[in-house]
Amino acid sequence: MLSIVLIQPEIPGNTGAVGRTCVALDAELILIHPLGFVISDARVKRSGLDYWPHVRLVEFGSWDQFIEDRAPREDQLFLFEEHASTSFYDIDYPDDAILAFGQETTGIPEAIWRRHLGRQFHLPMRSEHIRSLNLANTVAAAAYQAMRGKF
Repeated sequence: MLSIVLIQPEIPGNTGAVGRTCVALDAELILIHPLGFVISDARVKRSGLDYWPHVRLVEFGSWDQFIEDRAPREDQLFLFEEHASTSFYDIDYPDDAILAFGQETTGIPEAIWRRHLGRQFHLPMRSEHIRSLNLANTVAAAAYQAMRGKF
C-alpha cells in the first residue's frame, strides 16, 4: 500500500486536497505533528470535499515516533524536496512506497534529510522563474508516478 506522509503541514487546504488524492489512489495519509491547523478545520474538509471521511488517516507526534512505530525500510522512503539531485522519474517504486513531503514554506527539516541521505528526490521544473510547486500538486504528481503501471 502506498503511503503519503506530510511532515508538519501548514495549509489546511493542501492537506484536504492531498487526502482526496489518497482516497483516489487507496493510499494512506500520514500526518506528522505539529500541524499548522486543527485537523477538524473546515478548510481541510472543504478541500477534501465529502471524501474526507474515507481518508485512511494516521497521525504521529513526530518523525521519530513515525520511524520508531513503522520501522520503514530505507528503500521504502522517498523524501521529496526541490533541491534533490535525483528526479522522481528515475525511481523504481516498491508497492509499499512511503512518499514524504515537508512544510509548504520550509520543506523537509534538515535533521530528517541528514538521517536519510540518498533518499531525496525532486520533480523536474523547466522554468527558471519558479522555485517550487504547490504541495498538493507535487504530492499528486509523485503519487501517480509511484502508482504508474499498478492499476
